Amino acid sequence: MKKLILAIILAFISGISIQAQNGSGFGIKGGLNYNGNGDYFESIGANAEHPDRNIGYHIGIFGKIGDKLYFKPELIYTSTKSSYDSDDFRMKKFDSPLLVGVKVLGPVSVFGGPSLQYIVDTEFDGITIDDVNDDFTIGLNFGIGLNFNKFGIDLRYERGFSDNEATFINNNLGTGIVSRIDTRPEQLILSLSLIL
Repeated sequence: MKKLILAIILAFISGISIQAQNGSGFGIKGGLNYNGNGDYFESIGANAEHPDRNIGYHIGIFGKIGDKLYFKPELIYTSTKSSYDSDDFRMKKFDSPLLVGVKVLGPVSVFGGPSLQYIVDTEFDGITIDDVNDDFTIGLNFGIGLNFNKFGIDLRYERGFSDNEATFINNNLGTGIVSRIDTRPEQLILSLSLIL
């Protein structure tokens, strides 16, 4: 089912991108993420550890249809890292934001919309985590952008909606403690884009 959903998203993005070439544009984008995932819990005790934020990256493609009011679907590969004391949680995913934007003043526009997310890989300090509740989740993106002819820059905030956890057994010192990490992203995303 998850592969079917991902195939539908990819076909949709491809179709929009082809139409965008005849309309407003199709392009590439990339940039940096300043991110942190949710809390880290252990089954012994009720402690919750908040992550230190880290820099990640993203790269992808987008289509843009319209001018003053526009629709901008994207397909982005994202890599994030969150630190919990001396341990790091890494996540790789595909994001598909479906954004609606409006130009408000000259090159300045504001935008927002849902983001469909498919988690490809998770790792907690060398331990590959297979037990993620849902590989497919939904989030929200909103932000502000500047567009100068073919070049653009935008800053956005992303927050995951779906409750989603990665569960693993922490065998440090032979304790076998079951631990959980909230995999919902919360990040600031800075992107540069180029319409081809």
